[in-house]
Amino acid sequence: MIKIPPYLKKGDLIGITCPSSKMELHAAEYAASVIESWGFRVHVGITVGTSFHNFSAPDELRLEELQDMMDDREIKAIIFGRGGYGMICILDRIDFSRFRRHPKWLCGYSDITALHTHLQQTQRIASIHSTMCSGITMATRNNEYVQSLRDALTGKRSRYAAGPHALNRMGKTSGMLVGGNLSLLANVSGSKSQVNTKGKILVMEDVGEYRYNVDRMMYNLKRAGWLDGLAGLVVGSFTEERETETPFGQTEFEIIENLVQEYDFPVCYNFPVGHQEQNYALKMGVEHELKVTPRGVSLVEVR
Repeated sequence: MIKIPPYLKKGDLIGITCPSSKMELHAAEYAASVIESWGFRVHVGITVGTSFHNFSAPDELRLEELQDMMDDREIKAIIFGRGGYGMICILDRIDFSRFRRHPKWLCGYSDITALHTHLQQTQRIASIHSTMCSGITMATRNNEYVQSLRDALTGKRSRYAAGPHALNRMGKTSGMLVGGNLSLLANVSGSKSQVNTKGKILVMEDVGEYRYNVDRMMYNLKRAGWLDGLAGLVVGSFTEERETETPFGQTEFEIIENLVQEYDFPVCYNFPVGHQEQNYALKMGVEHELKVTPRGVSLVEVR
């Protein structure tokens, strides 16, 4: 049974930390001001606005701040600054003993996928796959995707829709949402963070990958059993795609369609989630119903 963290109310405190790559302080402070306008208080951590090579800070400092925020009973949720790379370096050193007793919403995507899968598989705690502080800007602050994070934190039932796609496979199913960034799913494959996908709805998206590597990562997931017994597949955006000198010959969606054609679960493509402005907040580990019809797609939280 997955544990659902308490939803937030006005006046609650939200922490911002950067457990992966670095983020500019002014960008985080702007995002914090938007979150405060939602009625929350915000604590900006010391890993925000600092840099250590490609990271926000050395492993020890990133781990210490994340651990402190996870253990702090006053902090009711954590919205990460940005993704990039670095979560996997500290993941196995996080102590979840206090967090298990007093869970809170951890919000982010991309590199944070490793934490989402680890939480679900080893701790049985739900989390939110969503935009981070880097995605909350003057241009996006009022759009439905940033607002979906606010709605998720305060307990509003998720009800999302997407248009039809030529490669969609029709059907209706339900199951817990799992997954996230394809590169990170391949990275945790075979580890204790690999989530059990049987009876689940798998979400995947990515950015900046060579198409041949998308094919290789999909074979990794298939061979590791991620697709066996799956209830449904939600394919988000694959942005900033890359080709070698000799083109691969298939788009990302065609690659995925080829690898899942032997299964019979519903599949939708180009769902609004991923490294783009259209990035809905998804409650990972929470039961959802997926409907794929000729008219379009719906993904609705089950309560």
